[in-house]
Amino acid sequence: MIRKIPHRRTPFKAEEDLFYERCEGGGDRIPVWFDCDTGVDDANALLLLHQLDCFDLIGVSTVAGNVGLEMTTRNTLAVLELAGSGVPVYRGAALPLIRDQIMAPEVHGKNGLGGVILPEPKKQIEDLTAWDALYQAALAHKGELVLIAVGPMTNIGLALAKYKDLPRLIKRAVIMGGAAVGGNTSPAGEFNILVDPEAADMLFSSGIPVAMCGLDMTLKAYMTPKELDDLGALGSPQARFTRDCLQSAQTYSMSLGHKGAALHDPAAVLYAADPSIFEDYPAWVRVETARCKTYGKTVTDLYSDKKREPRNHRVVIDLDREAFLARLFHLMRRYNGG
Repeated sequence: MIRKIPHRRTPFKAEEDLFYERCEGGGDRIPVWFDCDTGVDDANALLLLHQLDCFDLIGVSTVAGNVGLEMTTRNTLAVLELAGSGVPVYRGAALPLIRDQIMAPEVHGKNGLGGVILPEPKKQIEDLTAWDALYQAALAHKGELVLIAVGPMTNIGLALAKYKDLPRLIKRAVIMGGAAVGGNTSPAGEFNILVDPEAADMLFSSGIPVAMCGLDMTLKAYMTPKELDDLGALGSPQARFTRDCLQSAQTYSMSLGHKGAALHDPAAVLYAADPSIFEDYPAWVRVETARCKTYGKTVTDLYSDKKREPRNHRVVIDLDREAFLARLFHLMRRYNGG
């Protein structure tokens, strides 16, 4: 069934939206593993995750992507400390499985946080590797674990290679990556997929149902300069940090003709929490891994008359931006005690 985007002329009210009931302590909590390459939008996603009571965040793993592994790991620890979270953090892969490394300092700044300097985190990294820790968490939660991955898929590829029973232990995966149409790092390739196409294809081929929150949707999940200022005006350290660290990404995005900074990773997190304000379709998805002009493209039958089996993934192509921002602001207000 295709989910229809609700038409709304006014911002959501808490009493009108079941999202708030589900995500603030109502019902059973969903065990979640979060895999990230903490740059500016990963940081905002981590802050939102801490306020989503529908999730039980089991662990966070880091991977090289937006910047190098040591920086993404340090950023992750620092942002979780800013959020007040004590969730364990596991260091992952420093390099892609096969291809040469690429990063995105032009978007995220040299330190991955748009030049914003957070205090040195007190919390230490855990001893287990990311792929071993993910497997142990999946075993412990007996097929109920939800994987949210918003960076390159290297850690997941390594886990799948090492643990052949992992696919039956993960309920579903929600990723920020790919696109049904186009790319942002090459004409065909989205950054998170193009950093490690082979690992991404391992995930899509594994049998784990994957919801692909790609550029088709996430470029529409933007925040204008005024909206970003309004977020900072909430006044909490977390809101001011989000406003400040997104400035470089906003400048970069607007130089390309976009209306503001795209919140790619927060959009994937909020889709995982409740897909009702998003539009998604069942699809077959694989990744082009031949070293050709379309290397790193997520190939899908979404717009094709010729369908392929199994169509066990979902491609997310749109969202209600007004509702998305209302949810984001609501969660960030919780840092003010609201």
